[in-house]
Amino acid sequence: MTAAGAASAEGQEPFGGPVGPSGLLDVLGVASVVLDAQGRIVLWSPQAEELFGYSAQEALGQLAGRLMVHEEHLDLVIKLFADVLRTGQGWAGAFPIRHKDGSTRLVEFRNMRLLDDRGDVYALGLAADQTTVRRLERDVALSARIVSQSPIGLAVLDTRLRYVSVNPALERMDGVPAEAHIGRTIAEVLPQVDTGTLQTAALRVLESGQPLVDVFAVGRTPADPEEDHAWSVSLYRLEDAVGTVLGVALSSVDITEQYRAGIEAEAARRRLALIADASARIGTTLDLDRTARELADVAVPELADVAAVDLLEAVVGGRRSSLGPTEPAVIRALAVRADHAVDALEAADPPGQIARYGPERLVTQCVRTGRPVLVRHVKDEDLAGIARSPEAAVLLGRVGVHSYLAVPLIARGEVLGALDLKRIRNPEPFSEDDVLLARELAARAAVQIDNARWYQNARDTALTLQRSLLPRHPSVTGGLEVASRYQPAGATIEVGGDWFDVIPLEGDKTALVVGDVMGSGISAAATMGRLRTATKALASLDLDPARLLEHLDRITDGLDQSIATCLYAVHDPHLRQCRIANAGHLPPARVRPGRPPELLDLPTGVPLGVGGVAFSTTTIDLEPGDQLVLYTDGLVETRRHPLDQRLESLLMLLGDPGRPLEDLCDMLLRTLHQPDNHDDVALLVARAQTLAPPGDPTD
Repeated sequence: MTAAGAASAEGQEPFGGPVGPSGLLDVLGVASVVLDAQGRIVLWSPQAEELFGYSAQEALGQLAGRLMVHEEHLDLVIKLFADVLRTGQGWAGAFPIRHKDGSTRLVEFRNMRLLDDRGDVYALGLAADQTTVRRLERDVALSARIVSQSPIGLAVLDTRLRYVSVNPALERMDGVPAEAHIGRTIAEVLPQVDTGTLQTAALRVLESGQPLVDVFAVGRTPADPEEDHAWSVSLYRLEDAVGTVLGVALSSVDITEQYRAGIEAEAARRRLALIADASARIGTTLDLDRTARELADVAVPELADVAAVDLLEAVVGGRRSSLGPTEPAVIRALAVRADHAVDALEAADPPGQIARYGPERLVTQCVRTGRPVLVRHVKDEDLAGIARSPEAAVLLGRVGVHSYLAVPLIARGEVLGALDLKRIRNPEPFSEDDVLLARELAARAAVQIDNARWYQNARDTALTLQRSLLPRHPSVTGGLEVASRYQPAGATIEVGGDWFDVIPLEGDKTALVVGDVMGSGISAAATMGRLRTATKALASLDLDPARLLEHLDRITDGLDQSIATCLYAVHDPHLRQCRIANAGHLPPARVRPGRPPELLDLPTGVPLGVGGVAFSTTTIDLEPGDQLVLYTDGLVETRRHPLDQRLESLLMLLGDPGRPLEDLCDMLLRTLHQPDNHDDVALLVARAQTLAPPGDPTD
């Protein structure tokens, strides 16, 4: 028996009494006409009246041929009628019939001979409009072809939600032949699919008649028993023409690729969220230990159950370190964090402890090569390379470490240490996506850790530095031509608290600094030296000017209650811009060819050492030929003149943008610095130049 046959036999309702009528014959409108042996109409159904237009009173007793057939077809009809009565063989086909309204219509006939109990012969004609018959034939043929050739899985369930029929696509999708579906429920055919939702949805559709579209199901089928698949299932109630409920039609589309893409997208979303969280949480201060703890806190539990942050001891001390193939690594543990795996902490090096890791340790391999080390599935023999000691290896095995990952902490091309990750409660092993995520976290954190360790070294240096000489700088640096002057207060040669600096940075950028420590003498000079040293160290980190001032503010706060003003600017010749932040200092002047000199309108900020008020960075244009004039208050302040008047005098002296910078510095000091001024002066003038292209001999 074919699948269709099995469906009709096994899917039918059990016999138990009268069954409701089908609407198919009503759709066809089959008419019944009975003729006697002479061809007279003796029986005439209501459907015949509707099909041919004649009432029973008009038709009964009439010769059918003369009433319903055109004269040109009458002889053929009489012959066909005689053949049916004589031979008893029926005739089927379409024939033109004359309607009462005079029109001619093609009618599909089934003619057969009838005998009554007296042996009299009659002819029975069953007729239907050919257009209606052909339409139904086309619909059935189209439906059958669509069902059989559709790439979508299609099935019909009866009112007890048992399979009545399935198409080839669903056979392939399920990996179950059609005959194995028939008479069984979805759960019986696919026990490894979450069919509860489908069963509930089918019952709802059967009861309400409302279709359900895109019902989600996931599971495994005999077609692919090793991998989960996902399907989008739509369900519709089936009814005949008179409203009798026949069952539920089901269409199923395999959306496994979209399902897996959705899982990957969700994983990517979580990764992005973790990275965003890391950006916000790591590096909130320039404290080395705290930055390491922040990295461990971000990694647990989203990425691992146990995380440790280890740095090479040489790196912590501000030295570069490279390991040979057989050389051990001297490591300082900075932070360790465990989530629901407290016992695993006992196997980790305590934070602050310095340990020697042999070349066989996986962390040593990680920092030596600068590459991640992944042990997707940890075996007992792997624990010796993960743990710090045999006892720790036993402990890690007991707590259930099953996957391990170490990624290097690399900043500015230098391997600083490693991020050590273990999974215990999380059942999934580390994947390649996890490796990418861990590397991204490590890369972001490494920059913050590097900033913290350099800041820490710079701060230590600043705290011990007693004096710093004013810098010597080239006349041209990056995209700037620079000239500077320092003038002690009055006739004394004692260095005060004013300073300036020109600091070359990466990417042809240059930092310009002018500052003024309140007070004078040894104390102010010592503070100035410390601040200048700290500024140079922080500038090398390429910090935003406002952020750099924040760090200087903290340093100043710890220097015997000192207060200083400072202006910090970073010139980028490629962008032709200058970023400036101000800590209570006088505004710089900008001189542009063809325009009057101007004082830059910058947020003044508060002096360093006051604390509690944020600084801000302002970006200005600085085209080739433009000048920037930075100075301390000793250049313009006097006891006899208002400050606004003195600043106007400064701008008037800057009216010639083509004046050589050395001459300009001499002229400003000569003109503005009064002999009776008891304040020292720092002056720094920079003119932007067109940057020579790489390889240019003038570069």
